[in-house]
Amino acid sequence: MAFIKRKERSKERFSLLLLDLEEYYFEQHTVHHVTTISDKKRKIRGSLKICSKSIIFEPEEHVEPILKIPLRDCKKIEVIEEKDQNPFNESKPAGLSILCKQVYLIKECNVVAPYRVERGDRTFLFYLEILSKTEDIVQTLLQLHRASCLDKLGDQTAMIAANLQSRLARTSFDKNCFQNVAEIPHMECEAEMVTPLVTNPGHVCITDQSLYFQPLNGYPEQVVRIELHRVKRIYKRRHGLRPLGLEVFCTENDFCSDIYLKFYQTSDRNDLYYYIATFLENHMAEHTAESYMLQWQRGHLSNYQYLMHLNNLADRSGNDLSQYPVFPWIIADYSSTELDMMNPTTFRDLSKPVGALNKERLERLLSRYRDMPEPRFMYGSHYSSPGYVLFYLVRVAPEHMLCLQNGRYDNADRMFNSIGETWKNCLEGATDFKELIPDFFGNDPSFLLNRQNLDLGKRQDGSSVQDVDLPPWAADASDFLQKSQKALESQYVSEHLHEWIDLVFGFKQRGSEAVAAQNVFHPLTYEGGIDCDSIEDPDQKIAMLTQILEFGQTPTQLFTTPHPQRITPRFQSISRTPSVNTPLNELSPVSTSEDSFEDLTEESRRLAWNNIAKLKLISSHKIHKEAVTGIAVTRSASSVFTTSQDSTLKMFSRESNGLQRSMSFSNMALSSCLMLPEDKAVVCSSWDNNVYFYSIPFGRRQDTLMGHDDAISKMCWRDNQLYTASWDSTVKVWQCDSADIANNKRCQFQLLAEFEHEAGVNTISLNPAGTLLVSGTKDGTASIWDTSSLAQLHQVHCHSGKIHDVAFSPDSRHILSVGEDSCLKVIDVQTGMMISSVQADEEQRCFCWDGNTVLSGGQSGHLQVLDLMSNKVITRIPGHSGAVTAMWMNEQCSTVITGGEDKQVIFWKLDC
Repeated sequence: MAFIKRKERSKERFSLLLLDLEEYYFEQHTVHHVTTISDKKRKIRGSLKICSKSIIFEPEEHVEPILKIPLRDCKKIEVIEEKDQNPFNESKPAGLSILCKQVYLIKECNVVAPYRVERGDRTFLFYLEILSKTEDIVQTLLQLHRASCLDKLGDQTAMIAANLQSRLARTSFDKNCFQNVAEIPHMECEAEMVTPLVTNPGHVCITDQSLYFQPLNGYPEQVVRIELHRVKRIYKRRHGLRPLGLEVFCTENDFCSDIYLKFYQTSDRNDLYYYIATFLENHMAEHTAESYMLQWQRGHLSNYQYLMHLNNLADRSGNDLSQYPVFPWIIADYSSTELDMMNPTTFRDLSKPVGALNKERLERLLSRYRDMPEPRFMYGSHYSSPGYVLFYLVRVAPEHMLCLQNGRYDNADRMFNSIGETWKNCLEGATDFKELIPDFFGNDPSFLLNRQNLDLGKRQDGSSVQDVDLPPWAADASDFLQKSQKALESQYVSEHLHEWIDLVFGFKQRGSEAVAAQNVFHPLTYEGGIDCDSIEDPDQKIAMLTQILEFGQTPTQLFTTPHPQRITPRFQSISRTPSVNTPLNELSPVSTSEDSFEDLTEESRRLAWNNIAKLKLISSHKIHKEAVTGIAVTRSASSVFTTSQDSTLKMFSRESNGLQRSMSFSNMALSSCLMLPEDKAVVCSSWDNNVYFYSIPFGRRQDTLMGHDDAISKMCWRDNQLYTASWDSTVKVWQCDSADIANNKRCQFQLLAEFEHEAGVNTISLNPAGTLLVSGTKDGTASIWDTSSLAQLHQVHCHSGKIHDVAFSPDSRHILSVGEDSCLKVIDVQTGMMISSVQADEEQRCFCWDGNTVLSGGQSGHLQVLDLMSNKVITRIPGHSGAVTAMWMNEQCSTVITGGEDKQVIFWKLDC
């Protein structure tokens, strides 16, 4: 309904909605319409509009009706010549005479109502105030009249299009309209401004400061100007299933744009898009369906906001009624006096399209579908079309309905009379499968009320169509919207909305999945379903485009894999431990089991991550001769152990601020280390295929595990189980008792499981509960494993190079990975779907994250703080002089230790 809220032109009753669909308004002239009543002549001053299919006269007196004369109904159009008594003088044009067989009378007494048609031959006389233009106007009208009278629709359209292109070619953008004389033009081209049901041709010009559109006819204003610095969002659009549209928004949340342009050439559209995008790259964030999905999952977007963003990305626009934003029916109860939002039966089954909600009707539709020749479809009408949109909005957009239906309203009994009746018809009607529109979940109830006192007809029971009948549980229209909003954001809908998204925007939209979900519509509604440009017959092409526009269009498919479920309180993980790139037991200090302290710890984590950009370098220490590969810290945080490619394990004392021990187990690099419970032993992995256990109390190597056929890259520990990843393409799970190790006993290593990969494994990580493991390989593949069943849940190829680091989010819902391709990828654990991809300025080697914010170490040695919700780098913090290769964070997220290729170990503290 946002398109209704545009600036009203109070002095004009004329609008482009008075034109036929696909008709153009070319020019206007001030005239006097002369009528003769009882031998008395009367002059009515007004504006004569020359359109491609009609002549429209708009009188200045509002009590007089607007006259619309279809050119195809004209019998004669001629000049009335002024009679001069001097026979030697040439006669001069005095007026314009039009003989027609029918005329439409519109807005009589300035009331919006169905058009009245007067049939029968009738002559209209118009006298131009500028007489010299009369002959030119007559020639124009005769040319357009010939086009309207052609037998074939394709020939009519071609002749009108030629007239339009000739007018555009003879004119250009008037640079006197520039707001600033210093503006530098970048490009100029022809386009049409799109508003619901109508388009308006003109010239587009973009400068270094503004985007301009100048209508050919000067309507509704001489020039439309958009300041580039005000632009918040731009979207490429398909118009009539062709890639010709561009929509520009100067607001973040409103779904009504500031301008929608349809270009004649895709190249012009793309050039303009990329110019604006380049101009704005430092001022606006480019969002993808995956980035919005991540924000929605985490609760940063409401269900309403998320659906609006998906509609926008899927080419749905408030300016295009054939692609108007689509929302689902949510509530199924329209009879109760109270709306019980804790009862699942209150809600519609979101896993099924409307056509499949009634089992009996579905059986009839499927029976017809099975007997249908190819291409088959289950539903003969769509869930969203211009007719359905205006069915809901007729009370606030009556002129749009009259435009769509040739000057008539629909039958009174078929109008939007009752919400309950409409829902019932959607369940039982043989051809009614419509969904809802965003207005049902907005704040303006006008579309439910007949505030304009429109005469929408009388029903069979004699009652007139007035306000929409509301369900018993709604006190009034505003209350209905409030409860609809509450239902949309309810627990049930939040848990099931992803199922409806799969149907409309996702992997069940087309193909075999659509067939299985009983979600198959007419092939003309799908993007790519037909190539209109390949149709050679002009009549067939026009008919096909008209059918596409009127029938409705399926949104652009945004997801090709199952959409993950939203994280709701009921499904939140009980674990509250931050997911970092080090094993769970390495974090310190030990947390107590008291709820109050846990709450305090959780709050301190949130506070820390909110201020993570304030990390300050405390001290740096060059204690290795090669790159640092691993960091492990005792629970008291008094001792820090580091491994390096120089083959040594070093023990650094925080108390004395100096190196205390240095151990070497082989002549090959050590790749990682971890601290066992009770701080009695450190475990180190090596490129020599072995794992070494170092006893802290005894200061010596206690045990060795010869576990792999190639270098061991990373380890994790959980509940007496050691997970080792290796370049031999395996991850192995070993049973070993930490108590034996703590008591300086030889450990009996038992191989419990072996996870096979197709490439060398570079990194692994456990989720906080220890129930899931993720591995990252040298070929860029991430695999998710169930540690209980030992089954592989998902395999996702997410990077074009090797994966450096992976970690679960604190709630175990997502996995973040960084790779050689300089990308950060977020994977949904439930579906295995890659839901976000961020291209970093440089390769990131290691990281910690809280599920929303990432602290990562890059190839240059800087730390980077990235907000995944907005895909924006918050800050970069100088640190190492070489790549950051290892990172550790304490449980409170207030202390960070990093190691790098510069052989340095750096201590960081949060400065709140």
